Amino acid sequence: MANVRALAAEVLYQVVDKGQSLNTQLPFAAQKVHGKDKALLQQICYGVLRYLPTLEHYCQQLLEQPLKGKRRVYQFVLYVGMYQLQYMRVPEHAAVAETVAAVESMRAPGLKGLINAILRTFQRQQAELEASANLIPVCQFNHPGWFIKKLQATYPDTWQDILDENQQQAPMWLRVNQQHYTTAEYSEMLDEDGIEHSTDAQYQDGILLDKPCDVFTLPGFREGACSVQDAAAQLAARLLDPQDDDLILDACAAPGGKTCHILELADARVHALDADDQRLERVEQNLKRIGLRAECIHADASTPDTWWNSTPYDRILLDVPCSATGVIRRHPDIKWLRRKTDIDDLAELQASILKNIWPLLKPGGTLIYATCSVLPEENAQQVAQFITQTNDAIHHPLHDNDTPEQPGMQLLPGLSDGFYYAKLTKKQ
Repeated sequence: MANVRALAAEVLYQVVDKGQSLNTQLPFAAQKVHGKDKALLQQICYGVLRYLPTLEHYCQQLLEQPLKGKRRVYQFVLYVGMYQLQYMRVPEHAAVAETVAAVESMRAPGLKGLINAILRTFQRQQAELEASANLIPVCQFNHPGWFIKKLQATYPDTWQDILDENQQQAPMWLRVNQQHYTTAEYSEMLDEDGIEHSTDAQYQDGILLDKPCDVFTLPGFREGACSVQDAAAQLAARLLDPQDDDLILDACAAPGGKTCHILELADARVHALDADDQRLERVEQNLKRIGLRAECIHADASTPDTWWNSTPYDRILLDVPCSATGVIRRHPDIKWLRRKTDIDDLAELQASILKNIWPLLKPGGTLIYATCSVLPEENAQQVAQFITQTNDAIHHPLHDNDTPEQPGMQLLPGLSDGFYYAKLTKKQ
């Protein structure tokens, strides 16, 4: 089998330098290893991406010049080695030996001496290097500078809490299929199986596991008794409040968790729309496992004239493309793939989708606008602008401080992921 450290370095190189998604690169690499090595591969890739600026700083201090060109991938081998030495419980001798072996497996035996020397020097100078890194904000918080500044401006009292949460492993939440069991009933089943967990009243379908586990060890998972879905995402269907016989559009539906949740709550007719046909297959797979039906439509939400049949919808869930800055702990590559300039482009796209989808909602109908972002340009500012520009849009508060001028509900990473919701209805 392939060397795990070598695979990790190659994945990280593709993500950081080539702009590829960790979601596509990691599963492909994981096919080349078995058993516990899959978890090790994921742990290293996630970890290096979480602490990338710090690891880059260490290399800058220890290398006379960075590895470039054809040798660039071996810079990531150094990151892999240093991450193990500083953040993992791998014995130091094993971390160094296996990382050096990775270079040989990558057919660059001539670099073994350099990699070994740098890692040994890092071991000796680790305390001083850590101290110097802590003086640099980007290294101290391990997020891009532009994002740190945005959070400081938006959340002057809690910005550091958000950054700290982004560095943690994401919690594993389950959504209980209420067609099979109540949340209390499923909780008892978990107790019987010795799976430790807790519940929270604000997430009526949700159960938080004390420790992540293999989904196939969960009672009834294969039969659709539960699904893995973050608590914040579970609010979407509840806020939409689907009713039997409603015609509902789940726009930007992939991977289908919200589509399934809607159908678990009501015997509705659901159109699950997504522009990515491969991701739409995930929707179909999720529906099949749970035994539910929806009409899956491969189309672009911003151009309904190409797919809409003129029948208005009773309810629309509009989970628009966004920066995903609320789910960084689940997708640490977001920190390095997203650029400051992307936010304005995304806001423009969101405004276009919202404007073009609104005519599809029937008078008296409900639209839930959602993102997994923590940035106001994509959230409250976006919805406030739409309300002022749309005469038949009625704002519905989701909490006491939810106003048309500052609309919606912003959740920050913590117990749940970072999410935003706003509720609008159309005048009769």
